[in-house]
Amino acid sequence: MRQRPQLIDPQRIVVKIGTSSLIYSDGQLNLKTMDELAFVLSAIRKHGRQVILVSSGAIGVGLNQLHLDQRPTDIASQQAIAAIGQNELMAIFNQRFASYGQQIGQVLLTHDVMDYPVSKQNVLNTFERLLTMDAIPIVNENDTVAVDELDHRTTFGDNDQLSALVAASVKADLLVVLSDIDCLYNADPRTNPQATPLSLVTSVTDELFAEAGGSGTRFGTGGMITKLKAAKRMMTAGGQMVLANGHDPKIIFDILAGQSIGTLFTPDEHVEGLKKHG
Repeated sequence: MRQRPQLIDPQRIVVKIGTSSLIYSDGQLNLKTMDELAFVLSAIRKHGRQVILVSSGAIGVGLNQLHLDQRPTDIASQQAIAAIGQNELMAIFNQRFASYGQQIGQVLLTHDVMDYPVSKQNVLNTFERLLTMDAIPIVNENDTVAVDELDHRTTFGDNDQLSALVAASVKADLLVVLSDIDCLYNADPRTNPQATPLSLVTSVTDELFAEAGGSGTRFGTGGMITKLKAAKRMMTAGGQMVLANGHDPKIIFDILAGQSIGTLFTPDEHVEGLKKHG
């Protein structure tokens, strides 16, 4: 597999893993993926890099714990289910990371905490202290209290945005978004056999958003749109983002080794700088 010279050597990494990677379609937890994720992130931390994990799945895990087939429509029930699921999710993460000798710490966030300077600084102080303690912060949206009412914005909308906001705020070098897709395509590969995978993106343009959000595509519901928004936020902050398939978390090792996996989103200046020094 060809090398990807545009990838910098990241020392601070944020990894986001989606619900589809953590929970099977029948609602059962994917314990294999959770264990492999704990192994990979623990190994990366022990090799000197700092790691933050942004995880989805609280409501999905809660539904499974309560043996519910359908997600309730009322907010109170959803938040109660999230509370149950969050507890189970962290219990499993704690068990898996502990088996590799890695300390973790939970950070629950709502958008208003990151909007206000004082509370945001307190959160950033917590991140920094956890990282200096060689712990891996595990970030989740605080679903039990996150509701948008009037001008009081608490929800992030999705965990792609949460991961990008965290990565940009802590000045991470790299955001790795693990999803159920291999990379960004220039069209929907399920319906267009001519769809071409994009290995490198140096500018998230309006045209790219339009291609990702066309009607009838799997990305039109917001899945790829939110990832492009996350990439744009990360690139604006001067960092990089890789979108890759989260089926096997060991793919992170290959990404950090510089292999051309998934789609790398990187600002133009990174590419130009590497050309000048290459």
